[in-house]
Amino acid sequence: MKIFIPTSATFRTAICRAAVGAATVLVLAGCATAAGNARLDSVEASGDGTLRVGLILDNAGQQAFLNDSELAAAKLAVQEINAAGGLKGKPVELLPQSAGEDSEAQAKKLLTAKADVVIGPTDSSHAPSVIDVLSRARVPLISPANSAAGLSKYKNGGYYFRTAAADVAQASVLVKLAKVGGAKSLAVVYQDGAYGKDVSAAVASAARNAGLDTLSTAGFKPGDARQAAAAAQKAAPDAVVLIARDAAQGAIAELNNAGLSGSRIILSDGAFVQYGSGLGSKALDGARAIAPGVFPSADFQARLIAVEPRLKDLSFAAETFDAVNLAVLAASKADDDSGRSIAANLIAVSGGSPGGTSAEQAGKPCTSFKDCQALQKSGSGIDYDGESGPIAFDANGDITTANFMVFTYGPDNNAHVTGREAAGRSAG
Repeated sequence: MKIFIPTSATFRTAICRAAVGAATVLVLAGCATAAGNARLDSVEASGDGTLRVGLILDNAGQQAFLNDSELAAAKLAVQEINAAGGLKGKPVELLPQSAGEDSEAQAKKLLTAKADVVIGPTDSSHAPSVIDVLSRARVPLISPANSAAGLSKYKNGGYYFRTAAADVAQASVLVKLAKVGGAKSLAVVYQDGAYGKDVSAAVASAARNAGLDTLSTAGFKPGDARQAAAAAQKAAPDAVVLIARDAAQGAIAELNNAGLSGSRIILSDGAFVQYGSGLGSKALDGARAIAPGVFPSADFQARLIAVEPRLKDLSFAAETFDAVNLAVLAASKADDDSGRSIAANLIAVSGGSPGGTSAEQAGKPCTSFKDCQALQKSGSGIDYDGESGPIAFDANGDITTANFMVFTYGPDNNAHVTGREAAGRSAG
């Protein structure tokens, strides 16, 4: 069986799509939502007896391939849940999808179809309008891909969760890579914009906590990184952390021109690309980069392919699969399929706590719906650790453990996996 190795283009596309729009999120954060915090509510059963899961597939054009992996994962989750008996002996329904349509319109269609919980969207900039629609109807939204930091504080009445880490989660990993590499000081070069500013601030904070000196922090606009590279050179750091997306290649070239190359460079997730001949020889030899998530296991891949044999990419599949399982486990804990009951129990079944540290009454770890439901039926609390790893939602609906793959570049400026790291919190 072929093992899926996500390409650099996949990561670049997926990360950019998932994180776009942090500034928009903050601007729109005053929209009307349900009052209170549904994550902390005590709820009486009010469902109709059938749990319906909606799926927002908001990717279009060159990003449309992301729809396939998310849909296959949702189908697989529902299939396995129903094989294990569904919810209260009734099959869970996956509602019809309208891939590529306007996200807000999809949300409204799903409400008309009586969705109790919705999975999606991919693009962070699409999340605010969807949250507004669904939270007013008291329907929880679980995104498998949103990473904009501003969404942690977006007003949603407690109806918004995500199984993907916020962008700032990577900061501690970037700093750890610098420290493990022997650095005692670093310079930060970042692309102007919400992503660059948020992550660079988090890196500076993580560096202080790790005992590293941040000697220089300089922003740049696409195509104009020379001054930022010069500032880093003047600071003479042991390592340079580059936080960028589409302008990363030009920034790396300027760093090289300033005498900063190879193993001194550490790239953020948005800057991770197989650069090859696009850069000068050995420009990144020994440099390290990170990408969010974990490689899917061979078993998970086989199960997904059985659902969709033509599947070519697995971006956000694990996070989508886990989102569906968590939603149904929350409904199972409540013995009710209503959106309010699901929202009120997601933190508990994920192994999290409202304080965002560790569960007040830690449940027993379990890694599949079947095993988790068996524990629930025995009266035990659960801690669902799924295909994407531990989740443990906090009071903002963010995961509190974020997984990253570590890549090291060779002399040909192409990277290969050399390890994995976990960040203790998903948002700062």
